[in-house]
Amino acid sequence: MTHSPRILSLATALPPHRLGQEEALGVARAVFGPRMRDFERLVPVFANTGIETRHAVMPIDWYMEPRGWPERTAAFRDGALSLLEEAAGRALAHAGLRPQDVDAIVCASTTGIATPSLEALLLERMGFRPDTVRLPLFGLGCAGGVLGLTRAGQIAQAMAGRTVLFLVVELCTLAFRSAEATPTNVVASALFADGAAAAVLRADGDGEGPHLVDGAEHTWPGTQDVMGWRVEDDGLGVIFSQSIPALIRNRLEPVLDGFLERGRLARGDLAGLIVHPGGAKVLHALEEVCAPVSAGLDDAWAVLRGCGNMSAASVLFVLERRIASGARGSHLMSALGPGFTAALAQIDL
Repeated sequence: MTHSPRILSLATALPPHRLGQEEALGVARAVFGPRMRDFERLVPVFANTGIETRHAVMPIDWYMEPRGWPERTAAFRDGALSLLEEAAGRALAHAGLRPQDVDAIVCASTTGIATPSLEALLLERMGFRPDTVRLPLFGLGCAGGVLGLTRAGQIAQAMAGRTVLFLVVELCTLAFRSAEATPTNVVASALFADGAAAAVLRADGDGEGPHLVDGAEHTWPGTQDVMGWRVEDDGLGVIFSQSIPALIRNRLEPVLDGFLERGRLARGDLAGLIVHPGGAKVLHALEEVCAPVSAGLDDAWAVLRGCGNMSAASVLFVLERRIASGARGSHLMSALGPGFTAALAQIDL
């Protein structure tokens, strides 16, 4: 008998440097204002994001100076490992497990480069077994939280009774490039933040806890330029289109309904939503598409307000809040990422 994977525990972690949105605006004005004639026209975006505070892996002064690949890569490696160690340590402790009890690790991240990969660097650092199965995931962007959790669940099913650790970390602030005085970079400076999460999964048919019932993804043809990275001399340059909310409104509904029908569900059957808070406009579009169900959207707004857009990590923060609230029943977990791809999962809390 095949058992659906369940989440034994979940933990999140934020870096130490807290940044208020007014402070972020001040930095952006100092860096971009003198070189952008229309900077003040873009200022309302900082308030319109719905974000009040964010966290960054480096102190604010670090971002105001030009940084190249070596500095950014070192900051990514050190910051990501610290956050993952914190999140993984707490997730394992909550499950009553030790690193030696983990049989497989799935690690998702798209905001930096590390070879050996992050989970490999954690093996000795945290005391995981040398024979731990590893799967690093790169390039999924904001969809990596849902798709990575789904991949971890699939591995848990394939290794029934074994323990799988899912890790996700995104240090989006490291993409802040002071040399690029463009509207897109200003919007990115108003949105992006850093964070990490860890979840312990097992498919054994025992115990309670959120169950991953099903997962799916859909990549729309002709949309590869909607979201992603440009590799520049001094780092990664963000690509995201203003058409994303319209794409959600015009194209997501049949994909979402098709996925639910596979599980013999309709939107009205859902107990709630666990959605990636990509921004205020994205959440408003999702609210329209996912109607009549709306429970859980307040958790997404709360994560956006207090943590900003942490790319793939964000949706795990929303899941954590939803679990802590005592929510029950079937939930739709969703995120949108480069491809342009919709990542979907059904989770029964």
